[in-house]
Order: sequence, then C-alpha cells, then structure tokens
Amino acid sequence: MTAAVQNDPTKRNALLLCGALALSNTGASLVMTVTALAGAYLARPDVTYWLPLLGEFDEKALSTLALSMQFVGTMAAAPLAALLMGRIGRRLGFTFGQMMGIAAAAVSAYALFQQSFWLFVVGGFLLGVHNSFWQQYRFAVADTASPEFKAKAISYVMIGPIVAGIFGPEIAKHTRDILEPVLFAGAYVAIAALSFLTIAVLQFIRIPTPPRPKPGDDRGRPLMQIAMDPKFMIAVLSGMVGYSTMSFMMTATPLAMIDCGHVFEDAAFVIQGHVLAMFAPSFVTGSLIRRFGATRIILTGALLYLASVAINMTGIELIQFFSALVLVGVAWNFMFVGGTTLLTDAYRPEEKARAQGLNDFMVFGSVALGSLMSGAIQQAYGWQVVSLTILGPVTVAALCVMFLHGHIKRRAIPAE
Repeated sequence: MTAAVQNDPTKRNALLLCGALALSNTGASLVMTVTALAGAYLARPDVTYWLPLLGEFDEKALSTLALSMQFVGTMAAAPLAALLMGRIGRRLGFTFGQMMGIAAAAVSAYALFQQSFWLFVVGGFLLGVHNSFWQQYRFAVADTASPEFKAKAISYVMIGPIVAGIFGPEIAKHTRDILEPVLFAGAYVAIAALSFLTIAVLQFIRIPTPPRPKPGDDRGRPLMQIAMDPKFMIAVLSGMVGYSTMSFMMTATPLAMIDCGHVFEDAAFVIQGHVLAMFAPSFVTGSLIRRFGATRIILTGALLYLASVAINMTGIELIQFFSALVLVGVAWNFMFVGGTTLLTDAYRPEEKARAQGLNDFMVFGSVALGSLMSGAIQQAYGWQVVSLTILGPVTVAALCVMFLHGHIKRRAIPAE
C-alpha cells in the first residue's frame, strides 16, 4: 500500500471497499449462477397453485422465486440499512450485513438438504437483506471523497467485482456437486466463507460515524421534495431500468440455455463473461462521466440494451447468448454507475440516509419484479419473447431521461 493511499482516507477506503465488493460480488455472481437452477431442482412438478388473473400453474414456474425474493429482501431492507448506518456508522453496519449473509447462506444450504422449496425462498429473502448492506459500498466511498474525485471513487470501487466475474461462476462449477447427492448446497457454504473474509477486510475502513442530529438541526427537505428533484428522478429511473433489465435477462439466461440444449458449464461461462462485462468498464466509466456527463453515459447504456435484443434475435447458439449478455453487462455498468453518480449530487449531507434508502428501495423493488417475471415468461413463451420484453421499458426510460435532462438544462439558464 503506497503512502498516498495511507494518507488519503478516500483512496484507502476505495481500495478496501473495492476488495470487499469483490468478495461480496463473488458471492452474488455465484448466487446468480445457481439460484434459478437450484429452484428448478427443488420445485415439484406435481404441485400446482392457483392465483387470480394467472390461473393454475405448477411449482416449476416459480423456479426463480428465491432469486426474486432476494431482491424483495434488498428492497425491504434498503431504507433500514441506510438509516442504521446513519446511526452506527458504515463499518459496524457493513459487518452486521455480512453476518446476515452467513445466516442466509446457512438457511439456503439447509433448505437444499431438506429438499424444501419454500425454505429455500426464505433463504433467498435473507440473502437480499444481506445484499442491502453491501450495496451501500458505492455510497460509502463518496462519504469522504471530494466533488472532483467522487465519480472516479465510485467507479474505482466498482472495479473490485471484476474478480467476481472470474471466480464466482468458477466456484459455482466446483461446488455444484461437492456435497452430493445434494446439488448446489456447496455453493451456499462458499457464500458463507466469502462473508467471513469480507468481515475481516471491513474492519480496516475508516469512515467517520455521522454526528447524531440535535433538536433544531436542519433535517433537509421533505422526502417527497427530494424525490421530485429532476436529477434524483433521472438517477432513480436509470437505476431502476438499468438494474431490473439486467436482472431480467441474467435470471432467464441459464434457464433458457438449458432449455436450448446447452449444459451447465456453458451457462456458467456465459454468466462469467457477463459479470466481467458488468464491472470491467469501471476502469473508464468515471472518466467518461467526467468528460461526457452522466446523462450521456446512461443513454449509451440504454442503446447497448437495445443492441443486445438484436443479437438475441439472431439465434440460440452459445455465441449469441454470450455476446448479448456481455452487452447487457456493459449497459448495466453505464446506467448504474451513471445513476449512482447523479444521485450523490441530488441530496444534501443531512438528506443522505433517506435519499439513498429511497433510491435502493425503488431500484430493488423493480429488480425483484423483473427477476420474477423473467422465469415465468421464459417458461410460458420462450427466450425470444423474454428478449423482446425489455424493448418497451428501456425505450421509455431513455425518452424520460432525455426529457428530464432537458428540463434541468432549461432551469439552469437564468432568465433575462
């Protein structure tokens, strides 16, 4: 570690949070690789359910439910995680989140041993609570960053998960049947081990605990006023559509590949390329945002999503699955990092916990809906319909971002 890193808390924290995010995202990419397949493994084809509007369907149609509940857990816990860290500080809050990850992994592994689909769904929800804490790493590094370094600091932290793209699917391949005859349980044991390692790394971050507000202190704007700020709206919209679209496509891809005759190792390879594509651009995303502006980078991400649909329409060979999901990864990076950078400029310091909590609540709510819909649409209509489904949300989001950006520019021009 260089003297510059030791003397600058932002650089030190960025380095440590980069490592912590690498470990956390290795677990997340492992989960993304195996959870839908583990859900299909546990789901009983002879068990059916009935819901209004949907009618009767078998349990296999709920294969992605555990993954969807993971995002529901993130959505539900995000405001609480942000508020808790506002009171006890980042280090203790992040440590608590990793302890939740250990507990969640244990529940999921036990569910696989017990062949309990619904306990596995509970494990997915608890993993989501765990995720709501480490998703705040990107905000934490901005706590001590100067305005000039903020975009790069966020981008640098997002470099860590490149490791996840390499090791997550590889760990999935090597732990899938390590506890035979129970498939996939070994993957969740690996997630618990990764959480233990992350706890060790987190003990070295140095981010001051914010002072407790006193009676009469300025608490900032009401939450509704923050939410109506055009810059906040662009940030949240890009996060919602960028993340939910990625989740929608990534959740369905392993199921679609198996349906199309590919093997598990092929699906793991595609996820590996996808996760690398999600985070490798972070070497330059911060610089691109500083040069071209966050809005242009967000819109470029939307165009890449549309390009991925065009690739998926050309066939179902390994190259098509791989190329399209790589584009989806880059698109996610541009929309998510761009949105996060905009978000940190959309609130005052005293509004931080509420604004970040609301953002993650809305983003991961949309992600939960997307991941749940992807499995059902894949089961009912097939892969091409899954791909075409994202055209509407991405196009509408891009048009809204352009409109809001224009509104911000017009408002910034002083009246003559």
